[in-house]
Amino acid sequence: MSDTFDDDEADQTISIKDYLDHVENRELEADLVLGGDEGKECTYNKGYMKRQAIFSCLTCTPDGNAGVCTACSLSCHEGHEIVELWTKRNFRCDCGNSKFGTAYCKLFPGKDVENPENSYNHNFKGLYCTCSRPYPDPNIEEQQEMTQCIVCEDWFHEEHMGLLSADQLPRDEEGEPLFEDFICQGCSVVFSFLSLYPPAVRATANQHNLENMTEDKVEQSSSPLVSAGTVENGSSSLANSLVVSEPASTTVEKVFAEEANGNDGCLKSCIESASSSGKCFLGVDLSEAADGLDKSNPLFLSKNWREVLCRCEQCANYYALKKINFLLDAEDSIAEYEKMATEKRNEKLQQAEDVEQSLLNNLDHVGKIEFLSGIADLKNEIHTFMDTLDPSKPVTPADVQQIFENLTKKRRRML
Repeated sequence: MSDTFDDDEADQTISIKDYLDHVENRELEADLVLGGDEGKECTYNKGYMKRQAIFSCLTCTPDGNAGVCTACSLSCHEGHEIVELWTKRNFRCDCGNSKFGTAYCKLFPGKDVENPENSYNHNFKGLYCTCSRPYPDPNIEEQQEMTQCIVCEDWFHEEHMGLLSADQLPRDEEGEPLFEDFICQGCSVVFSFLSLYPPAVRATANQHNLENMTEDKVEQSSSPLVSAGTVENGSSSLANSLVVSEPASTTVEKVFAEEANGNDGCLKSCIESASSSGKCFLGVDLSEAADGLDKSNPLFLSKNWREVLCRCEQCANYYALKKINFLLDAEDSIAEYEKMATEKRNEKLQQAEDVEQSLLNNLDHVGKIEFLSGIADLKNEIHTFMDTLDPSKPVTPADVQQIFENLTKKRRRML
């Protein structure tokens, strides 16, 4: 059996294993976005969820001032113009409230008139970035990749991030991103205090070379602050390749030296020790220090950067004042959201496998062949349907019914 992945690979034939792997990857992508939500119940009763998949219905709310959960997008907005927003933080389903006029929620009709703590941006109108263009953009043949700001949760083209040049985007020698999270230029005004942390927190364009720096070169830099730039190799002159400032504290300077020499656990342990003793790891008052920092640049953050944030009382009060407490919540991150989604998916797959195996054990040889053949046919039909699906519209019950009708017709032709 052979098939193709998509139109631009029409000449590429694949094995049944490759084909099934392709279908599996598509299912995984969907599960990661939905967070394991099967779309059977409205999430309104769960309140302002830390993170969930949200959709905007432009048919019902063309002003883009409302969002609905997965279940409502399927049950209450069938056939409507839907915008998939990926995930949103601290959001409660709006479906059927005052923003929808006379329309009501079929799954949970008794909702408050509005959700005052919800936050909306132009994404709810299907627009993204500072250029306010849709995605996919009908005026561009080759779509440009965008990166999401973890604060405002808008998406940005690289050319609109506020960088002086493409070289400032943290990448390794193969061109792969070195950062895990991104904070846009607008949001960096509040988060400029992150520049007080060493490169273990902030990803920089030259970060992949820091591992090759010797201790004497670290001492020459006298600072954990490294600007975006390009270092050709480990022996490059620091005076020419790094822009530095005075360290926030002697502790930070020493820990930076330890990190550069391969002691990866030093930074985290020092922060935990300082926080437990009630002392600030940075040795500064964030409210005062932030006033003197450059607030004009976007921020690129390394993997697990949240784990090393200072949690002393003083810093915690600053986070609360700026309403950025979510920084200390591990469940807020996309990585944690996808981890939980993967765990839910694995549980469902295991349950399905157990049921399938139990059924197979009770069938004779001919029955087993028929059963496995039916599963392959079903996956093939779903794959064909997904290739023709309009991504702006949800899958409806009528679509599912059509899939099974097509399967029935094919089976009849084979008899």
